[in-house]
Amino acid sequence: GDLDKVVNLLLSLSGRLARVETALGSLGPHAPAEDKMALREKQRLLVAQLEDAKELKEHVGRREEAVGAMVARYLPAEHLQDYQHFVKMKSALITEQRELEEKIKLGQEQLRCLRESL
Repeated sequence: GDLDKVVNLLLSLSGRLARVETALGSLGPHAPAEDKMALREKQRLLVAQLEDAKELKEHVGRREEAVGAMVARYLPAEHLQDYQHFVKMKSALITEQRELEEKIKLGQEQLRCLRESL
């Protein structure tokens, strides 16, 4: 459960940071200074939060290793391999699910814009 939460947090923060950086890049030279400052402050906060989330993921990883070592004492080799595969795939599948959700959201937004332009 913690792994799910941390991976979702990392993906969310990364996505938000990417949007802020895109917004900063799209500001023209004549954009108000307060807009640039607000976006830079948001970027700074998101970078700090992302670093905290990475530390949290490392902590969860260490806990996962400790649990894995404990589980290894009680499971036969075949079941242990299944458990290890499950843990590895869970993060990958969460990431893939989030990416697909973002692509769907983007496609829906593009479709809405196309309909409005017609």
